[in-house]
Amino acid sequence: MNAKRANKASRIAALAAVAVACAAAWGAQAAADKGWRDVLDTPAARSALASHALLNGLARAGDRIVAVGQRGHIVYSDDAGKSWRQADVPVSSDLVAVSFPTATDGWAVGHDGIVLRTKDGGQSWTTQLDGRRLGDKGAENPFLDVWFRDANNGYVVGAFGLVFHTANGGATWESMEQAVDNPKGQHLYAVRGIGSDIYIAGEQGLLLKLAQGDTQFRALELPYKGTLFGVTGSGQTVIAHGLRGTVLRSTDGGRQWQQVPTGLQVGLTASTRDSDGRLVIVSQAGHILASRDDGASFKPVPVAGTLPAAAVTVAANGSLVVAGPRGTQALTLP
Repeated sequence: MNAKRANKASRIAALAAVAVACAAAWGAQAAADKGWRDVLDTPAARSALASHALLNGLARAGDRIVAVGQRGHIVYSDDAGKSWRQADVPVSSDLVAVSFPTATDGWAVGHDGIVLRTKDGGQSWTTQLDGRRLGDKGAENPFLDVWFRDANNGYVVGAFGLVFHTANGGATWESMEQAVDNPKGQHLYAVRGIGSDIYIAGEQGLLLKLAQGDTQFRALELPYKGTLFGVTGSGQTVIAHGLRGTVLRSTDGGRQWQQVPTGLQVGLTASTRDSDGRLVIVSQAGHILASRDDGASFKPVPVAGTLPAAAVTVAANGSLVVAGPRGTQALTLP
């Protein structure tokens, strides 16, 4: 039993590559204080530095940009990332990812099995799910990504193969682990809809596909066995990216793959399409790669002063906004 627990703890440590590390020291100090409360019962503290601290996820909510990060911090910008306001959040759990299928409806996920919802474009949030309601899945297992196709249908994925689906806007959530081809319970880092299909990217080269009309997420055979942090694309073109500058491309819905040279050896953490239609991928070291041929080739974009990135999106004015360990940054690409 002790060996099993030790193995589980070592796998949780690996999540630091794409998600905020569990704030163990902070929690221990808080526990020593007389008025300690569970992070799931403690609203996120107000901070003038919230937009300059660790932020892990970004999403567009209409013309607004919403970012989520450590200790329950959620900030939003209505001027393309030039200034930010802090949202009202009922928890202080570390948040990792956010998704807005409409300008007003959004979901954020993170550590302690937390799922939050907003109906006002990210200004205020309520708890829909937390680890205390997950039974043996428990609060120790974080959710690492969220994606909603519309205001009703969405997916959350996370550590040790967690996959949950809702068809009613999060009023109820259903575990899909029995319908996922992931017998080792590998960590799942990203979920996205591409065309009519849904893809999940994970560790050890795991890429899962739920084809339209299918009921099972099926593993695809890839020419790479390292961790994948993201998946994007359009139509039948699928792009997966991850450790050591890896970019994989398929133009037939995942049946065949080609490795695309990037010239980098660092983790490629997030991707988006800019206002010019370029596919943009950012790295944990601050690199920006862009493709004008739907991912067949990538070139570095020379932008001075870029920051390490965990997330990226495009603002309504066409500028690029990145978020990471040092907060947010708005960039204009040449």
